[in-house]
Amino acid sequence: MMLNVSFLHLGVYGLLWAATNAQNNTTGNEWESSCRCFPGDDCWPSAESWNAFNASLGGKLIETIPIASPCHDYTVTGYDPKQCTSLQNDWFYPETHIKSASSTMAPFFMNNSCNPFLDRSTPCTIGNYPRFVVNATCEQDYQKTLKFATDHNIRLVIRNTGHDYNGKSTGAGSLALWTLHLKKQKLKNYSSAHYNGSVFEFGAGILAYEALEYADSVGLLVVTGNQPTVGLVGGYTQGGGHGPLASRLGLAADQVLEWEVVLATQEVVTASPDSQYDDLYWALCGGGGGTFAAVLSVTVKAHQPMTLSTADLTFSIPNNASEKMIDSFYEVIDSFTKQVPAMNDAGAVAIWFISAQTFTLSPIFGPGLAESDLNLLLRPVLKSLDGLKLNYTHNSKLHASYLEGFLVQPAVNVSELNIGGRLIPRSVVEPSSGTLTAAIRHITSRGALFSGVSFNVSRHDRDAIAANPYWRDSVMDAVVANEFNYLDWNANLKSIGQITNDLVPELESLTPCGAAYLNEADFQQPHWQKVFYGAHYSKLSHIKSKYDPKDLFYALGGVNSDRWTQELDGRLCKKLPRTEKLL
Repeated sequence: MMLNVSFLHLGVYGLLWAATNAQNNTTGNEWESSCRCFPGDDCWPSAESWNAFNASLGGKLIETIPIASPCHDYTVTGYDPKQCTSLQNDWFYPETHIKSASSTMAPFFMNNSCNPFLDRSTPCTIGNYPRFVVNATCEQDYQKTLKFATDHNIRLVIRNTGHDYNGKSTGAGSLALWTLHLKKQKLKNYSSAHYNGSVFEFGAGILAYEALEYADSVGLLVVTGNQPTVGLVGGYTQGGGHGPLASRLGLAADQVLEWEVVLATQEVVTASPDSQYDDLYWALCGGGGGTFAAVLSVTVKAHQPMTLSTADLTFSIPNNASEKMIDSFYEVIDSFTKQVPAMNDAGAVAIWFISAQTFTLSPIFGPGLAESDLNLLLRPVLKSLDGLKLNYTHNSKLHASYLEGFLVQPAVNVSELNIGGRLIPRSVVEPSSGTLTAAIRHITSRGALFSGVSFNVSRHDRDAIAANPYWRDSVMDAVVANEFNYLDWNANLKSIGQITNDLVPELESLTPCGAAYLNEADFQQPHWQKVFYGAHYSKLSHIKSKYDPKDLFYALGGVNSDRWTQELDGRLCKKLPRTEKLL
């Protein structure tokens, strides 16, 4: 059942309510609700209870003050024009939100609660931010947080950096477990039935650049995401995780040997293929973050160092381009798309962005490839540009080290976009990529952006880990995006509706019975259980019920989240069959 833009008047809570109800194919007559305790309810802990909890944590409990409070009147901080201007200037840098205990880089899920770009007289409320956050630094902090949330029936949120497109790291009336400051880094020797060699153990708060810097310092390499400030251990690896080394070494989840976690029961366990928790290990490797347990650390394969070459390419047409020039523009894009499988098969990973006027390849990563190898892969595209007499800029470089090449790439923030996505299989691109090019033309003609990240992870067993088996057939993760409008909330609601009802369906028409990368998908995705998890959903649901039968761990679009709905005021409520209520 597809949602449509008739829900526009509801705001984010209304859309979440609509999404969680429409996707579940239930009716009001079938369910009655039992909700998490919410601020203002009689069950909400007293100030004395929160103070006692804070004391037990050694003062690590943080009461949320929205990050944009200095931009508004009648807040705890008060209006501060200097601080507000500084925040506005830095808003689109990931670091602004990473250092915050509660801010997230997906502005839509803040529901305009405290918008730094609106007039100072606009109310600033906590809204969809967590009410309290625990700055966790050890397993005891995890255990105490999980126990407090369980004892008081409070919604629990797990957050690290706030790199989160789909609102999983925030929630109205919640208690958040903040994992950013668990910074363990350790090189070890490892021996098991599945792997023998060097490994890294990384704490839950390690970011991509930190992991790579540590690996480089000991003469080794580790698989990470594309962006330096993305957390390694959280939703990225637990959701599958593509990156610059994917075509060489596989998904981030393919690298995992062990997970150290705290279960909903507060028990600390190590999950590996050789342990009694082998099913939990499997689920955590691609089955989605914040869903099965709270991760303390991960042990991953260490790899031998590689060289890194990169290349970029940009070409544009003017806004008033003739129809012939527009046709030429998309003809070159078609030429590029045809080359994607060859790029992947050579071990490269490409990242590109397309608007109605501009194509930007930024960059193509070539781990283990010479600079000349990358240029050879791009030769058909450059030849097409030359033949059609389109101007372009092309650069390439062999870097002194993999780390250097990784760190010089341009940063991408998620504070600017509303998104949806689809995994594109090789069969859509080979032998002809014309249908995909036509879809890209449709998407960009609507004023939206199209981006792609390529990979070849087909060499890995499709069922060895929980990641959607469709990854193994795919050559790219295609993402559609509209710019977030900080001054016009209704424009954002229309944007979300366009993604769900027009842009993503254009890609779905090419990939019936297809899939989407759960970390970069439309949060309103119909039939998300199949689209995000594929044939693995049933097994994942069983594992979720085994280790977290009361759903302490909830994430929008997470396994078994269809047991819950977010009400119009933001509270999280469980759906109970009426017969269960009567019993």
